[in-house]
Amino acid sequence: MREIDVREVADSVAALCIKANTDLGSDISERLTDMRAKESDERPKAILDELIENAALAREKGMPICQDTGMAVVYIRVGQDVHFTGGSVEEAVNKGVSRGYTEGYLRASVVADPLIRTNTGDNTPAVILWDLVPGDRVEITVAPKGFGSENMSSLTMLVPAQGVEGVKAAILATVRKAGPNPCPPIILGVGIGGTMDMAARMAKLALLRPVGEKSPKEHIARLEEELLESINAMDIGPAGLGGHTTALAIHINTYPTHIAGLPVAVNMSCHATRHAGVIL
Repeated sequence: MREIDVREVADSVAALCIKANTDLGSDISERLTDMRAKESDERPKAILDELIENAALAREKGMPICQDTGMAVVYIRVGQDVHFTGGSVEEAVNKGVSRGYTEGYLRASVVADPLIRTNTGDNTPAVILWDLVPGDRVEITVAPKGFGSENMSSLTMLVPAQGVEGVKAAILATVRKAGPNPCPPIILGVGIGGTMDMAARMAKLALLRPVGEKSPKEHIARLEEELLESINAMDIGPAGLGGHTTALAIHINTYPTHIAGLPVAVNMSCHATRHAGVIL
């Protein structure tokens, strides 16, 4: 049994909140550069140039990539041989978020009640997702989620007879309806199967996959490739002003489901699909 003091969790979360909001992953930066080379018109090239420069400046100056510094989604994989000491892990996570957003001068975007809507002032509470895994390590990933793209997400409860064509139609309809609203180029996380909540969870976690990393399932990898091609043929383009670069990637996770069901969740994200992680 390995002991971890919850203060270490709080310290890690605080640092990750700042890093995730100021340092866009190299996988995304490289994909932006690759997609720029494929654009033929000057307008989408110029917009992608701005996004590339913005990410570089944010990294260099330690400033937010985007003014919407998101609601903190914290994904924790806890080894079953770990024992936390010093208090509540959940409280430690929220202390870390509070410190990170306050000390990093990141915008507070969370309201305490969805209807009364009084700002909490420090971006707490976080949305915390847990997994219990073998081992004696704790893996923490902080993924700030902006709501320009989150609001464009969808959940569709298909019936099995609609099959793969129904799945494709639901995903493509979500992108068409969103248009320029999620600040394209976008990254799509998709969850297929399970229950409605499981599909949404899978879609969220699919956004953590490195951009361009294909599903290990051959038929799903082919579906990802086909859908990405279809999305980039919509001519929505960077900032919704036309071009080939509507999406940088689509990542699909699947799970067994009921004989009568076919849930499809799409979690949409902008190019600034931010996340940073650490292993304790």
